[in-house]
Amino acid sequence: MEDENIQLGPDQGDIVAEAQQEAEQASSSRALYETKMKFLGRTGKITALLKGMREIAAENRPAFGKKVNALREKLEELFAAHEARMKEKELKSKLAREQIDVTMPGRKAKKGGLHPITRTRQELIDIFAGMGFEVFEGPEIESEYYNFTALNTPADHPARDMQDTFYITEGFLLRTQTSAGQIRLMEQKKPPIKMLSPGRVFRSDDDATHSPMFHQMEGLVVDKGITLCDLQGMLDEFARTMFSSLSKTRLRPSYFPFTEPSVEVDVSCAACGGKGCPLCKGTGWIEVLGAGMVNRRVLENCGVDPDVYTGFAFGMGIERIAMLKYGIGHIRSFTENDVRFLEQFKD
Repeated sequence: MEDENIQLGPDQGDIVAEAQQEAEQASSSRALYETKMKFLGRTGKITALLKGMREIAAENRPAFGKKVNALREKLEELFAAHEARMKEKELKSKLAREQIDVTMPGRKAKKGGLHPITRTRQELIDIFAGMGFEVFEGPEIESEYYNFTALNTPADHPARDMQDTFYITEGFLLRTQTSAGQIRLMEQKKPPIKMLSPGRVFRSDDDATHSPMFHQMEGLVVDKGITLCDLQGMLDEFARTMFSSLSKTRLRPSYFPFTEPSVEVDVSCAACGGKGCPLCKGTGWIEVLGAGMVNRRVLENCGVDPDVYTGFAFGMGIERIAMLKYGIGHIRSFTENDVRFLEQFKD
């Protein structure tokens, strides 16, 4: 009888009724959770009642605690029932929203395509693989030795300057050319050698036809009796396969530290057949790559006897080949991810 005379407080007369009313008004699981915390949370009404036990006479505290615990159990049962109701209600709502009419026509899946750089890279590899070349991919982070020194680039050459090359630490850099792969392969393999080294390269350069990061493909042939005529014959076959069956090549004298003699290679303009047009600036020719006979010093640096073996090397920008093949005006088109541009290259 003594327990029945202990009250939970004048403002706590009907906590269960209050909780029931607010739980019924909750419109979502989140709102119901917040209502539950109002009564059963760390700062809720039940916790407030327990904290008030210090104001109750010691002999009445057990009975008061018993009533509070009974109240807590009622509230827990109440909220458990409402949570089950809310879960069922929200599940029905979700199923209604996500209902699929199987009689409706299906949505056509869009078909993707290879990026033009990837397409061009694969086509180049296929062309040269048909001539017996094997693919060798070197690291993108190179030492100065493989990127410059072993390729006969002098220590004071402008290409080594900070404004042209991205240095990572002293002696290491982001490769400026895939030619470094030539050195690595010649150190590992004895002639005869026919290799391609495709990959990304990095230079401090940015305009309509240049980018700080672009793709290059280097080629190397080393064997006995290799001449410049072999180089031009191979490039003629490349041009006819890549651009047009009527394409021709011409070699112009140039300079590269790692080849001697060195040449710039032009291809007859496929757009006008060599007659002259805006694409080729009226000349009938378009520059596509650099090449030459491997410098004796480069062969010696790799332990290859230049009195026994000769070789030629060539290097081309994959973006440049793609721009010429597909008539692309700006190199940034490759990296802007414009779907309208990329959709042109679907199979």
